[in-house]
Amino acid sequence: MVTLIKGKAIILTGRLLGIWFLVSLFATPQIVWSGEAYIAVASNFLNPLKEIAEHFKQDTGNRIVLISGSTGKLYAQAKHGAPFDILLAADSKRPVLLEREGVGVIGTRFTYAVGNLVLWGLGEVHGEQSLAKLSEGKLAIANPKTAPYGRAAQQTLEQLGHWNKLQPNLVRGENIAQTLQFVATENAKLGFVAKSQLTDPRFKLKGNSWEVPADMHEPIFQQAILLKPGLNNFCAKQFLKYMNGSAAKNIIRNYGYHLIEE
Repeated sequence: MVTLIKGKAIILTGRLLGIWFLVSLFATPQIVWSGEAYIAVASNFLNPLKEIAEHFKQDTGNRIVLISGSTGKLYAQAKHGAPFDILLAADSKRPVLLEREGVGVIGTRFTYAVGNLVLWGLGEVHGEQSLAKLSEGKLAIANPKTAPYGRAAQQTLEQLGHWNKLQPNLVRGENIAQTLQFVATENAKLGFVAKSQLTDPRFKLKGNSWEVPADMHEPIFQQAILLKPGLNNFCAKQFLKYMNGSAAKNIIRNYGYHLIEE
């Protein structure tokens, strides 16, 4: 069973650390961490990771606890001591920073997926033309300061010359999941979301989309890194290895991501 803790990482930090301390008094580090790992995951990759985690449990018997949110917020929480074993970010910037800051374990960072940005709406979507004609409707994007897909959306709008013009129309989601909700609930006419959200095999989202050409924004290299709390966690290390296996890669492809070698 996959346990999901969404937006509660900081609240749980003290309790989790307390549990770790009590158990460590009576067991070795290997036994303490055996069979369970805490993974902080960017919102766009939450659903694929749920599926991967279920397969991982079936194949290994080990359990994964998921904490989702924007990459920027998860980075800040990890930096300030949240007991995450692994970070699956939506960019490469934050894993590199954690590595430099001594929170990430050097030599464990790798790109697990390459994301794709799409413009989505419940009505007709004609790419740049739809943005040019957006006079009264709202355009949803994730917060560019904390969400890599939001940063890619800003870069796209700047490239097309619409960033300044559309400022009155913008609504910013805390993360890419909230951005999708804005459009799905018709609080925004259009939204820049992750392609993986629209190709999720468990949902059939209505509407139409335009896949943003890759040269309109920086590549969305989504990287994973082992964090210091997971250094003695066999399950965490095993899961990172599992992410590079065929079972995980097939799921990642099914959600519309590219892999670095493709």
